[in-house]
Formats: sequence, C-alpha cells, structure tokens
Amino acid sequence: MCGIAGVWFPGGNSQATLIALGHRLGDAIAHRGPDDSGAWADAEAGLVLSHRRLSIVDLSPEGHQPMVSADGRWVIAFNGEIYDHGAIRTELAALGHRFRGHSDTEVLLAAIAQWGVEAALARGNGMLALAAWDRQDRTLWLARDRLGKKPLYYGRAADGTFVFGSELAALRALPGFHADVDPDALALLLRFDFIPAPYSILRGVHKLPAGQFLRLKASDIAGNALPAPRTWWSALDTQRAAIAQGFDGSDDEALDQLDALLRDATALRMEADVPLGSFPSGGTDSSLVTALMQAQSSQPVRTFSIGFDNAVHDESEQAAAVAAHLGTAHTPLHVDGRAALDLVPHLPRLFDEPFADSSQIPTALLCRLTREHVTVALSGDGGDELFFGYRRYARTLQNHALLRWLPRASLARLAGDPGERARLGGLAALRAELAAGDLQGLAHHRISHWRLPEAVVIGARRLRTAYDDPAAMPGVGHAADALMALDTACYLPEDILTKVDRASMAYALEARAPLLDWRVAQFAWSLPLHMKWRNGQLKVLPKRLLERYLPRELVYRSKSGFGAPVGDWLRGPLRDWAEAQLDDRRLREEGHFDPKPIRALWHEFQAGERKWHTHLWGVLMFQAWRETLR
Repeated sequence: MCGIAGVWFPGGNSQATLIALGHRLGDAIAHRGPDDSGAWADAEAGLVLSHRRLSIVDLSPEGHQPMVSADGRWVIAFNGEIYDHGAIRTELAALGHRFRGHSDTEVLLAAIAQWGVEAALARGNGMLALAAWDRQDRTLWLARDRLGKKPLYYGRAADGTFVFGSELAALRALPGFHADVDPDALALLLRFDFIPAPYSILRGVHKLPAGQFLRLKASDIAGNALPAPRTWWSALDTQRAAIAQGFDGSDDEALDQLDALLRDATALRMEADVPLGSFPSGGTDSSLVTALMQAQSSQPVRTFSIGFDNAVHDESEQAAAVAAHLGTAHTPLHVDGRAALDLVPHLPRLFDEPFADSSQIPTALLCRLTREHVTVALSGDGGDELFFGYRRYARTLQNHALLRWLPRASLARLAGDPGERARLGGLAALRAELAAGDLQGLAHHRISHWRLPEAVVIGARRLRTAYDDPAAMPGVGHAADALMALDTACYLPEDILTKVDRASMAYALEARAPLLDWRVAQFAWSLPLHMKWRNGQLKVLPKRLLERYLPRELVYRSKSGFGAPVGDWLRGPLRDWAEAQLDDRRLREEGHFDPKPIRALWHEFQAGERKWHTHLWGVLMFQAWRETLR
C-alpha cells in the first residue's frame, strides 16, 4: 500500500530535473507511504515515476520502488497488494524467472514482463493502482483494480505536460499546474456526497474508473484529447455471466461454498510482514470477517471499534460483544463530540477531493486509533452491495411495484415544482421519486441528496453517471440485481472505498476487504435473490454463515449505523464555523453557488423545521476544501 505519481514531458527533460520533480510529487502524498521514497526517470523520454512506500510485504530494500524488471524493459510504480503473489511466483519460477526478494511488486513486474500488462492484471487477485513504463515500446500504462479499491487521477497541465497520481495533491504539486473547479462535478458532489469516476472536482482532471487501463504514447499526449480508457475487467459483464449461469445448489451448499470462499479470501489478506487487525462494528460483514480471521489465527486477533457519546451513532457495545465472544484482543475508542469536532477542519486535506459522506469522521478516527497498534486492518466493505444489504433496495423495489398502478399522466403531475425538487425531502421526495418513471430513475433519486443540484451550482450541467446510463443496467436477472449493479459501479468505489482509502492512508494504514475478492463477488452475483433477501431479512446467506461463529442474538440484533451526529453539531459547536462557510456574501463573491436556496435550507435547519444537514454537509465540505486552494 503506497502512493504513486508521475510526470511525462514528451519532448524530454534532464535527469536531475525529473528526479527532483518526482520527489516533489511524492512528498505531496508522503502520508500514503512514510517508510521509503523513490523516483526513476527516463530523461530521453521525459518521464519520471515517483513512489512513496508503506512497507507491508518484504520490508527489505528489495521491495523498493520504482522497480525495474530483471530484463530491464519494464519499470513500475505500484500501489496496492497482490494477495495471491505466492502462487503466481511459483508459476513464474517454473518459467525460468528468478527473484531477488519476496515482494508482490517484484512478482507483478515479472508477470508483466512474461505476459503483458492486461494478462498480468487478469491473473492477479488484489487491489492496485499502477503505472508501468515500457522502455522498449515507449509506452506508459496506467491501471486500476477490478472493483476500485485504489485511486488514480490523471490530466494535463496548461503546457500539455501529462501528470498522474494517487491523489489530487500530487498533481497540484506540479509547478505551473492549475485547474479550475468543474461546476458539473460540484453538482455531482451535492447530489451524491461524492464525485464519481471519471470526473473530478478539477476541470480536465480525470479519475481512472475501476477495472480500466490507460495506454499512452507520446503522440497521444501531444494530441488535442487523451485516448479513452479501456476495460480489462468488467464488473457488469461478470455479473451478467454469473446471473445467466446461476447457482442451482441448495441453501446449505451455497452456505458451504460461501464459507470456503470467504475463508480463503480472508486468509490471503492476512499475509503481511507487519501487525494486522480488523474493524468489527457489530454488523454482519465486519463481524464475519473478524470471525474468519480468528478462526484461522493461533493468536487473538487485534480488533478496534469506535463509539460516540450519541447513542444513535454508538456501535461500540455491539462490537465489544462480538469481540468478547470471538476472543479477540479488543481496543475500543470512545470519543466525545470535541474529539470529532477537532478533526473537522482537517477533513479537506485528509480526503484530498471534496467528499461529504459524514461517516468519514468516525472512519478517520477509527483509522487513527488503529494505526497506533497495527499497520494492516481488514474491513467488511462490499457486503451490502453484493448481498442486498441496504434497506433502500427494498424501498426502491416497493416503489417500483407501485409504479405499475399509476398512469403516466399522474406521474407527470407528481414531479412538482423544480425549486422544491432541488432539495427534496418527505412527501416531495416520494413524489419526485415516483415521477422518475422507471427502476433506474428510482435508484437515482433514492441515492441523491440535492435532486436538482444544477439549480444550486452556478453554470452546472447534469453529467451522466451509472445511475442514469441505460448501459449500466445488467438487463438480466431480478430488479434487485440491477440495483446492486448500479451501486457496485458507482457508490461502492466512489463513496465507500474512497472513504476508506483516504481515511486509512491519511494515517499510513492499509485496509483490506475480503468480501471484495472478485471470486466472492462473482459467486454472490450468481445467487438467487431469496439467498440474499427473504421475508424482509437482508443479507440472508451471510447472516446464516455468521451463525456458525456467533450466537443468534449477536447475529440478528439491530445495528446503529456507522455515522456521526452532524445535525447536532451544526446546531451546536459547529454552528459558527458553518455560518462562516455559508455566509451570503462569501457565497456570492466566490461564485460557485446560488446563495438563496442554501441560505433557505440553513435557516430552516437552524429553526428545527427540517433535517437539512445531509444537504448542507456537501456544501460545507466543498467550502472547506476550497480554502485549501488558497
């Protein structure tokens, strides 16, 4: 787990200049890799690769990056982990490859030298973002893992120089780099609380989508537009194939297969040369991962949880009960509002790009605590999207069924006033959701906060995302499969995994997610709906599996939800801070927002009329982030 960056001047540059520049970009993301740094340059090509290392596997200098292949053709800067590198190493050794150390980076590099980039990516099971330079063909490859665990941004400076990095901070460290705020992307932030790939908050800067690669030659950079990324692994195509094939076994056979798959996925992610632990929240997914870790460990697993002094958001009791039953070495963190509030001013730098999922606060605090004890932690991310874990799925399906009984003329009347739809809550939200007219529209409305953010962000247009792109729908299976496919394409990589990546890497902690092993995902997609959702019960099969490790009362207890009491804070200790961020004059002078609807929500919220904190938090996070540009 590390940070990568690089710059390409197609006309060439001096070795000294390139190396110095590489270190400058790397230093901007030093928090991602505090253990080592490196830069490698090809002066004739004008390219430099930069790397910041968080040492996890092979702590010796043999794991140093950027790394050159044994045949001298390839150079790589790699962020992530290849969990099955041992098996790939054995295969490569049989083909004549020899290895200096035992890092997964060296194995990945040898795999690229043997089979090429695309084939090497397909053979590996892991999480990654990489830059690979082919010195023979003078070609740069950028790639991102199957489900989007690791981030990668890229773009061009005003003079055409190509630059990329794990975070925007690396791009902004390039001298002369400047990019304006993209109002279209800002509207997405208000809608979703995150900005989905391929967009970013900066105009002309892109995120490489999950499962895709970018292949560049000097002529590509010199052109008017960069080539489009290409797909090396498609979650949607894999889901379609899995649904078509189906699972024709019994519930018990599915249970045994899930147990075996998750055990292996967890065991692979327990390999590390540094201490590791887990994040049990008391919920199904994190408890299951922790249970599988403990079942395969000869020592008590280190576990960590967090709780607030607000009972609605306190999961510490559930987590402690799970840890006690499993016999883990548990460390709880109880924080009052003051500790959380002290973190708020630092959120824009921690998350690099404006990000407004308020669970970012407990996630960051938990990662900070955990890093004091271990360097790697396993999480339960992915279970909700794979096994029908969100209650909004059931509500969306119910409303979809309701649509069959409403004539189209009634749907048009339901839409309501545009100003009302821009913010939406209560009955207005239901009316607008039903007016969406189809399943995809329902899903889009259900996940949106500001439903018409383009009416709030000055100069914004609506950008297409998976939620309104017909091509993102699987077209096979149950309507529930489509809802989970949309979230796998967008919400999972761009909210959940972005949150965990930034919060963990801010404190040099590596987070691994066994449920996001691609084999587990493929198996989950093959299951019939009744193994995921039955009689109102979510995540049916994972809960049944968890019964093998925990008593029923711990498996089926209600869960608080991993969030933060943002509403209480904005009416209390954060009120002055928020008022300054949302000052009418400031909003007008900066020119990003129409102040009128924002001030209206702020006054209604402070008067206790509506719970607008979910809408306001996105505006506040952008305003706070904008201060980092000064």
